[in-house]
Amino acid sequence: MFRRKVQPLDDLLNQFLRQEGLESPLLQKRLIAAWDTVAGPTVARYTQEKFIKNQTLFVKIINPALRANLSMMQSDLTKKLNATVGSMVISEVRFY
Repeated sequence: MFRRKVQPLDDLLNQFLRQEGLESPLLQKRLIAAWDTVAGPTVARYTQEKFIKNQTLFVKIINPALRANLSMMQSDLTKKLNATVGSMVISEVRFY
């Protein structure tokens, strides 16, 4: 009799992504996409560019007052974004 090792498809996909080195870019993409939801619609309206470099999320905010306000909330935003993705993708958020 054959014994088959049955695994959930979710586990197999995660294993494949990890082996091929695609897990980190996928998580980064999800984190950038989650910015508008986590930051809120008002902040999203003033956001122009977002990218991740060396575990730092860089966000271009066109309103100087909002940028100063968000700078005080960096650690909170970092925790919320990582929690949304479900993994430690970034270590800080910088605004420019």
